[in-house]
Amino acid sequence: MEEFSDTLLGCKKESQIGAPDPAHISTSYVERANLTMRMGMRRFTRLTNAFSKKVENHAAAIALHFMYYNFARKHQTLKMTPAMAAGVTNKQWTVDDIVALLEESN
Repeated sequence: MEEFSDTLLGCKKESQIGAPDPAHISTSYVERANLTMRMGMRRFTRLTNAFSKKVENHAAAIALHFMYYNFARKHQTLKMTPAMAAGVTNKQWTVDDIVALLEESN
């Protein structure tokens, strides 16, 4: 796992080239993801309540949210998790599975 320093040392510009289908270009997908994150995580609902004092804690909370959302939560329209629908996994994960991943990495 990479460790990040507290200081930004620089940035590098890279051109991204592709041929997206104009019929599928929409900000709706990004806006929906943002709304889901704001509604599902207390630290994004208000500026003063439940905020993260450390950027590491903030990043960990976001990672946990998306891990649960994509691997453990069965979505009503899909009738399975997004990870199962994408073929990334063949089972619905439990919170115990996610915790085991954290313990395994330490």
